[in-house]
Amino acid sequence: MSAKRMSLWTVLCVAMVMGVGCRRQAEPTAQDEKELAGRRVAVLLTEGFQDQEALHPMDYLGERGAAVTVIGPTIETVKAYNSDVQITIEQTVADVSVGDFDALVIPGGQSPARLRENETVVDFVREFVQSGKPVAAICHGPQVLVTAGVMDGKRATCYAGMSEELVEAGSDYEDTELVRDGNLITSRLPQDLPVFSHAIAQALLEKAGGV
Repeated sequence: MSAKRMSLWTVLCVAMVMGVGCRRQAEPTAQDEKELAGRRVAVLLTEGFQDQEALHPMDYLGERGAAVTVIGPTIETVKAYNSDVQITIEQTVADVSVGDFDALVIPGGQSPARLRENETVVDFVREFVQSGKPVAAICHGPQVLVTAGVMDGKRATCYAGMSEELVEAGSDYEDTELVRDGNLITSRLPQDLPVFSHAIAQALLEKAGGV
């Protein structure tokens, strides 16, 4: 993973001062650190991502042994909309396949609105959902899922401001910190990140028969 970024907990604790909340996870045990060894996770983003919603899953899963790759429309260094955090997109969506990864994570912010305009990205996300592998989206991340046409009849949550869009897409919207429906994992806001990241890890273990 190649990323120019501030400390994750610096970001989270700045958020606490702003009233968002800061809940640090318990330190993983030596046994737990590598429980996801061999799992490959794609984090899909572009310019305008939300810093915590990208960094927390990347760090949480990476610390537990997962290989995390940042993918996007083009290889470039992109900036968060809410801070100076920068992340480098390592591979383009056009150059990867669903078979390269075991899970897909879509952070929120302004990034999803840009991603949903890219047909190649939307096709990739649709195929990933249809594969049955875990797909996790937080905040505005479900916008890409809506455009991909995979939310009809699904239970999901998101940033409250886009809840009507989920409903119009045929989803059963729930205002709760985490919703899992089949291989779809959704959360609302940065304060939901601890349960969001944990749910991704659990889904990876379940998919591989690890639990």
